[in-house]
Amino acid sequence: MIPAGINLHTKSATLELVYDEGKAYTLTAEYLRVFSPSAEVRGHGPGQSVLQYGKRDVRIRDVEPQGNYALKLTFSDGHDSGIYSWDYLYQLATGQDRNWQDYLGQLEAAGKTRTPQFIAVDRL
Repeated sequence: MIPAGINLHTKSATLELVYDEGKAYTLTAEYLRVFSPSAEVRGHGPGQSVLQYGKRDVRIRDVEPQGNYALKLTFSDGHDSGIYSWDYLYQLATGQDRNWQDYLGQLEAAGKTRTPQFIAVDRL
């Protein structure tokens, strides 16, 4: 389903999708990043997905239309290889609560966190 409107809210780091039936969905940058359709995240086949963690503070830097079928999102962590088809965005929007709870469960099971992990660097 193609959204009738797409609004990037930089302050709240969200992407709002508005559909013809008047329903609007707000998707956080973190949610879109951890559910990226890229091979880097989903893998190249069943069971090859890579759990994304430490993405709580990620932002959307750019939204680019891809023809009439999708959006390409560029994130503040440099990730830019996912092409979000209209159908996939609609699935993410309508399944957001279930997807998010599943994701949080996967993080907990893996002992990971949404908080970014910073590496200390010695300064001379």
